[in-house]
Amino acid sequence: MGGAMALTLGALAYPGMLGLGQVSTAQDRIIANTQWGPLTEQDRDFVVKVRAAGLWEYPVGQIGLQKGSSKGVITASQHLVDGHAALDTSCRKIAPMLNITLPDLPSPQQQGFVSQLKADSGKKFDTDFANILRMTHGAIFNTIAKIRSTTKNSLVRALADQANDTVLDHMTVMEKTGLVDFDQTLFQQTTPPKLPNSDLTPPPPAAGQPEVVLTPPPTATSTPLDLSGLPGGGGSGGGAPTPNPTVG
Repeated sequence: MGGAMALTLGALAYPGMLGLGQVSTAQDRIIANTQWGPLTEQDRDFVVKVRAAGLWEYPVGQIGLQKGSSKGVITASQHLVDGHAALDTSCRKIAPMLNITLPDLPSPQQQGFVSQLKADSGKKFDTDFANILRMTHGAIFNTIAKIRSTTKNSLVRALADQANDTVLDHMTVMEKTGLVDFDQTLFQQTTPPKLPNSDLTPPPPAAGQPEVVLTPPPTATSTPLDLSGLPGGGGSGGGAPTPNPTVG
């Protein structure tokens, strides 16, 4: 494969569980040796998890721009769209470099969050929006720290750096809405429901379907990863595809 990476047969099979709090317990078994460093199961699952997060939080940000009834929720919605568009570009940039399959839909649990917020309106929408998103960002924030401190793969490390900045920003804007019930949110964050794996895992992408792309807003301030300083990175992400379909 051009010397870019040596893979074991079937090593990068689609991950089996990616729900809240699950990546932190993934095995550290090496599934591929790449020119950017060894790739473990939890490294792979982290890339998929970041992609899946954007697939539901980006559209929720768009919903918030339409349904939010307070300035804080509108601002938080703008940050969701902006930040996850940039993270999505980064995920789609490094995934083919690491031979990682990305989902095009979030998990059933995450789809349930979207459905709940679509059904809400007025003050209830604002309150549910702030608390659900503060809870989910708080859950992955701890995961990012573990990945950043343990991964030996420079591409995953760079994504963790970007995800850390983005998630911290999103937690902060949720808190600034003044709507977060910390007792309830932190309990839900640290005591997630016992759901079956099927509810926590984004489905594999459908064969032959174009890749979903989260389009940056016209006023985007967040930027994707610049991999030019990494081996084989190049200025445009080492030959990663640039799909055309958008979510928007």
